[in-house]
Amino acid sequence: MCGTASGLIFVISGPSGVGKDTIKQSLKDRGFPIGYCVTATTRPARANEVHGVHYFFVSDAEFDSMLEDGELIEHAVNHGKRYGVPYAGLRTGLRRGPDVLVTPDVQGAAALRTRYPGVVSIFVAPPTLDELKPRLANRRSETPAELAVRLETAAREMERVPEFDYLVINERDRIDQTVDTVQAIVLAERHRVNRRIVEL
Repeated sequence: MCGTASGLIFVISGPSGVGKDTIKQSLKDRGFPIGYCVTATTRPARANEVHGVHYFFVSDAEFDSMLEDGELIEHAVNHGKRYGVPYAGLRTGLRRGPDVLVTPDVQGAAALRTRYPGVVSIFVAPPTLDELKPRLANRRSETPAELAVRLETAAREMERVPEFDYLVINERDRIDQTVDTVQAIVLAERHRVNRRIVEL
């Protein structure tokens, strides 16, 4: 908890399967100058996910320990698994910066906005909810019943778009266009006369 860091915090959120992690990876692949915050979760890693890169994959006991030690800025339960944003992850991202990007679920994004009103929030949405079904199915990590629950949750999350600063539609097979838009938002926010700097 020692030491502070400051900069812009960009929160990218949206329904499960909308492409948040793909956007983040694309920014990394482009070498776009921004730091990244790795979040913690108790869900098992999917194929090709790496501990400490995509998430910190932890047990329930480890998650409890992080909570008890005050290591998490926010935490939530989503589809029966626990997720949290570590202070250390945000600070590390800001120090590598010049700013930091974090990709929590919609509930986590709301908690971050409450904690730090200066965050810049971006909601990523599919063109239609129907397009989420094949995206989720292609991950092959949920049962049909779990997919149905995720789609119901997505419908509720879409109702929360007005809470965000920006809305970006992630069209199928147009990830480059989506990432271009996210980059444009980041660059515009960096050029604000009164930038929304967050210190933590």
